[in-house]
Amino acid sequence: MTPETLLQHIDKGNLWPEESLASIPADAAQAYQTALQVRQLRVARGEEPRGFKIGFTNRSIWDRYQVFEPIWGTVWDTTLSIANEVGECSVDISRMCQPRLEPELVFGMRCTPPADLTVQSLFESIEWMSSGFEVVQSHAADWKFKVADTVIDSGLHAHLVVGKSVQVADVASSGEGLHAMLAGMSLELTQAGQSMEKGAASNVLDSPLMALLHFIKALRNCPGAPDVQAGDVITTGTWTDAWPLDAGQLWQSRYELPLSGLTLKVV
Repeated sequence: MTPETLLQHIDKGNLWPEESLASIPADAAQAYQTALQVRQLRVARGEEPRGFKIGFTNRSIWDRYQVFEPIWGTVWDTTLSIANEVGECSVDISRMCQPRLEPELVFGMRCTPPADLTVQSLFESIEWMSSGFEVVQSHAADWKFKVADTVIDSGLHAHLVVGKSVQVADVASSGEGLHAMLAGMSLELTQAGQSMEKGAASNVLDSPLMALLHFIKALRNCPGAPDVQAGDVITTGTWTDAWPLDAGQLWQSRYELPLSGLTLKVV
């Protein structure tokens, strides 16, 4: 599974051959180095990084997927959409591999967080937050993988939809205040008007802000990884399970204020 081969599977939406999956080393640190090579290939062909996704921050689904630590990957200009003014967007899944949907909270970065990273200094580095839908995909059959497989698979990222943004300074005056507010929030995920699952932000490493803090520390400990930049969007992990997608579906997320929900049409 060379970086070139991995990128071909992303482009075509094909499953990895079983023998290729079996050959992937189990070392997650090594897998990140391969994932960074895939990132370099995408940059070389003209794609532009727009931020990051954090995955497996929801402890309630670790047993289900047999992944017991957070991961991360890159969000691209080609994999990022902004919902319209009423929170609607469509996503084409025709070239995605076993796509699933995750309702998440997205942060927009005001600047690179300082080296002395605390909850407060991180809060001061964030400009806005919004509801989000991340479409994830797995090139391993039936979503059966080890953690290194998910890392080498670009963090399972396929597409990110960002909703209406809210300035964090308008809803909290400190990092601890933002953490406390987010930790108490919940959402409902529906499909065709039917409630599918209710999720809590506290599932996400106690709050999306704590997930972001964990991610930036992990990113900075990864040799060769780029740091967070001003303008980056970072989606922090699903509040529910990841739900399989099919063309023709209509999904909605309903958050508590101050976040607005999203409507996603799958095509």
